[in-house]
Amino acid sequence: MELAYYSDYAVRLVNSEEPGRGKDALTSVEAVRDLFGGNQQQAARRATDADLTRFRSVRTRLRAIFEAADKGEETLAVDLLNSLLLEFPVSPQISGHDHRDEDGRPLWHMHLADHPSNATAGYAAIAAMGLAFHLTEYGVDRLGLCEAAPCRNAYLDTSTNRSRRYCSDRCATRANVAAYRARKRQEAERPERSDDSTGLAAESAQRTSASGER
Repeated sequence: MELAYYSDYAVRLVNSEEPGRGKDALTSVEAVRDLFGGNQQQAARRATDADLTRFRSVRTRLRAIFEAADKGEETLAVDLLNSLLLEFPVSPQISGHDHRDEDGRPLWHMHLADHPSNATAGYAAIAAMGLAFHLTEYGVDRLGLCEAAPCRNAYLDTSTNRSRRYCSDRCATRANVAAYRARKRQEAERPERSDDSTGLAAESAQRTSASGER
């Protein structure tokens, strides 16, 4: 498993809540287990009711990192991420399990082995480490929050020109449609203002002419 993959854990947890819409998907143990995905089923089974509160706490801290990055506060984003790395450490290991080449030899890759006391600690460890690898590889400005209000979902910008602004194609389309409609409204209002200005100018000219005749 590539280390960059682990950064998705952070995005997945942050986006389990949509503050702008008043939605929170973390309402059960099953919802917590679903966050682990298919490759971490053993870790997911450790989740209990107590992890609900702990997961929400880590989620708040992860969102704060994305918010700092989105505002251009690089040092703050790094400091917040470092605090998670210190609190939830992992042990990098070389692994080849379940991955073989055509000759049956292991496809060696880096794996993050956690030693958690609970499901939250395990998830937080790999999410923080994955985010750290992404941040140091691509830059703090590659961590963003969707600009399509009220979404504000987190995303990782992997575009070649650092141009991503939305968490999904759906939000990008919605924002573009809203911008198009706003432009059309402005265009529709311009002739009215123009006519008003013309009328005022003509009225002023008439007053000036009448004053001159007197």
